[in-house]
Amino acid sequence: SELIRAGIRTFLSEEKQKTDLFGKKHAILLVIHDDKFDDLIARIMHEFEPLITTQLHSKIEGQRCMDLFVLDGEGKSIKSITQKFQTNKNMDTVKLFVI
Repeated sequence: SELIRAGIRTFLSEEKQKTDLFGKKHAILLVIHDDKFDDLIARIMHEFEPLITTQLHSKIEGQRCMDLFVLDGEGKSIKSITQKFQTNKNMDTVKLFVI
């Protein structure tokens, strides 16, 4: 039962971070996807280019890739790029960490 409580606390903390995105923020966005969607990643990156200070692309296993974005900008923009990835069914994992 402690594991379930820890999971709920983590979930609530992550949800609070996403809703408290006001003003200037720094964040890390982690996206895991199949490499056949690299062009989709590139299109979203270009749309939010002013927000992205660093991007790391790495092959993690087989055809799967990990993209890590360091973001610096308005919380509203950070929320927008996160939602772009989260609402795309081709992304396996999307995690936002607000610093």
